[in-house]
Amino acid sequence: MQTPYLLFTLLILSVLAYFIGKRRSVTVVEGALRELHSLPAYYGYYTALWGLIPALFLMLVWLSFEPTWLAHQTVASLPEEIKSLPSSKLNLQLNNIKNVAAGLQVSQRVDPLIVEAAEHYNRLRKISNFALTLVVMTCSLTGIWLAHKKISKDYRARNVVEKIMTGLMILASTIAIFTTVGIVASVVFESLLFFRQVPFFDFLFGLEWSPQTALRADQVGSSGAFGAVPLFAGTLLISSIALIVAVPIGLMSAIYLSEFAGSKFRSTAKPTLEILAGIPTVVYGFFAALTVAPFIRETGELWGWVVSSESALAAGLVMGIMIIPFVSSLSDDVINAVPQSLRDAAYALGATQAETIKQIILPAALPGIVGSILLAASRAIGETMIVVMAAGLAANLTANPLEAVTTVTVQIVTLLVGDQEFDSPKTLSAFALGLMLFVVTLALNVIALHIVRKYREQYE
Repeated sequence: MQTPYLLFTLLILSVLAYFIGKRRSVTVVEGALRELHSLPAYYGYYTALWGLIPALFLMLVWLSFEPTWLAHQTVASLPEEIKSLPSSKLNLQLNNIKNVAAGLQVSQRVDPLIVEAAEHYNRLRKISNFALTLVVMTCSLTGIWLAHKKISKDYRARNVVEKIMTGLMILASTIAIFTTVGIVASVVFESLLFFRQVPFFDFLFGLEWSPQTALRADQVGSSGAFGAVPLFAGTLLISSIALIVAVPIGLMSAIYLSEFAGSKFRSTAKPTLEILAGIPTVVYGFFAALTVAPFIRETGELWGWVVSSESALAAGLVMGIMIIPFVSSLSDDVINAVPQSLRDAAYALGATQAETIKQIILPAALPGIVGSILLAASRAIGETMIVVMAAGLAANLTANPLEAVTTVTVQIVTLLVGDQEFDSPKTLSAFALGLMLFVVTLALNVIALHIVRKYREQYE
């Protein structure tokens, strides 16, 4: 049985186990619910968890070790002249066997030994799948039976279920933390390899970005220039234009929808505005490249300005339109969460609606508004497709929004595409850019939290 079907079967069994445990808890006391320690649902959850968690753990362990076992058994069945090959060539042969076993061979002429090994590999995989299904189903049914036998009127099912759920939540939190730590550690490790080849201050304060290097030792090529200031400047320029567009429009829209608009208009306008967040970014890129950029260029030519066919202004304007819902929707929800009693108290003291909004509602909702602006800023900083299609790939150090620029995220994508060696400065520079982007974003979040805490203390 394939893994998805096995998972589906386990879920069905757990649902049945829930009803079995629930029914057992009722019949064990002959319907006298007051004599049960816990509600019947907890006995159902207890039975379902015993049928699901051990089986899932066993399946996870099995699937973790299965590829290693299959590879070892497949290699053991190969002739001695193949098994004695160096590890790199042996891994290549093993990959060929896996491709043939999966039907992915690109050539019609395949070595008969490879074909025979692929058939052996498929047989082993079928045996492993059958054994996995048998063991997992046996484990699940055994867990359900043991939980069913343990149910009694004095059994503290609620306590056990709550402990299990607490443990699962702690496990999920631990996985999330270690995943974050792993991501940061991998980026830092690769960045340190880069900074061994390129000085840190040359990267951070260099004014020229040209990461082209020679692919081979005997090839004549550029040694590369890794000054990241043009990338940071381009990212800041486009993101600033986007926020200049999105923050006033989004915030004013939120204030109008929450404080002035009627319920009918609000129920129609808010979902319509949120549609902007669901449009794919490639569509925004086409709109920027085919409509906005030509319009800006033609308008600039009428005034005698020199406007690039790909400009930061075009990308920033379209990106600002894209992130309006992030500011508008979240700010609207935060403003609506301000208690009505604060508004009534302001009106009772003689304040107008505008004064109430300015001096009562906005200070109370400031933490949420700052959060929505930060989310929009993060979305703008991380955008790639619009910049590629509307602003270009040129790393120009300029503050002119009518010229072509590029951003950090775009360069990360372009650096990791191609046949460059993974340990070359060109490829490793992508991790250094990612590390700098992470540090800057973290610093912005810390500053924003400080500002929010300061205003919250003043308001309280």
